[in-house]
Amino acid sequence: MPIQFNIIEGQERHTMISLRKAQERGHANHGWLDSYHSFSFSSYQDPEHMHYSVLRVINEDVIAPGMGFGMHPHRDMEIITYMLKGELRHEDSLGNGSVIRAGDVQRMSAGTGIVHSEFNASDRSQAHLLQIWLLPEEGGISPGYEEKHFAAEEKRDRWCLVASRDGREGSLRIHQDVALYATVLSENQRIEYSMQRGRSVYLHVVRGSLIVDGLLLEAGDAAKVDAQQHIEITAGEAAEVLLFDLPSHHSVNLV
Repeated sequence: MPIQFNIIEGQERHTMISLRKAQERGHANHGWLDSYHSFSFSSYQDPEHMHYSVLRVINEDVIAPGMGFGMHPHRDMEIITYMLKGELRHEDSLGNGSVIRAGDVQRMSAGTGIVHSEFNASDRSQAHLLQIWLLPEEGGISPGYEEKHFAAEEKRDRWCLVASRDGREGSLRIHQDVALYATVLSENQRIEYSMQRGRSVYLHVVRGSLIVDGLLLEAGDAAKVDAQQHIEITAGEAAEVLLFDLPSHHSVNLV
């Protein structure tokens, strides 16, 4: 099955930053799973929020003790799990089995097809995580799996590269022209990011609050940054944020 998006060449757009507030996300509470959807997912369908560039899914999931997702299939998707709290047990059809914890990042390339399960490994505490899906550059690649721990100090007041196309700087390797950074900002700390032309940036606030070019973002909020070459971020209270450096949003169409 081919990847269902088109690249549109030669389009120019004006500078803009648009906010996506946490309470505007889709929400589904299944009892054992409390999930917020930044983009259309499952029963939450919003044609205005289908994707941003090749970023297709950000789900913030809280999984009850001992509960989880049984074996289920994926194909042609790059799936990243960013653990915030608790423990998640992973098993898949490639023979991988592990428990990931806060600070761990997991990459699963579904490719031609993979079957996996995810369960809260604790029978006492919740598991809190972000599940992120990226459209790959091409379909039909070989499935793959990788995980790595990124200590808080590696992210303290600096951009820490956690996933990239070429696996540079010790990051996880993904099959798409995306650089995913994380930072843990101290209170009132300031950090900057310079974009290249023809790129878009998506910021997701994991926790805390911050100001992005004069705009307030709080936990669960996101900022879509299009055609702006420089971003300034200042933490209010201590904050954790993910930054996705993506192909221009206006060059990607889902079809």
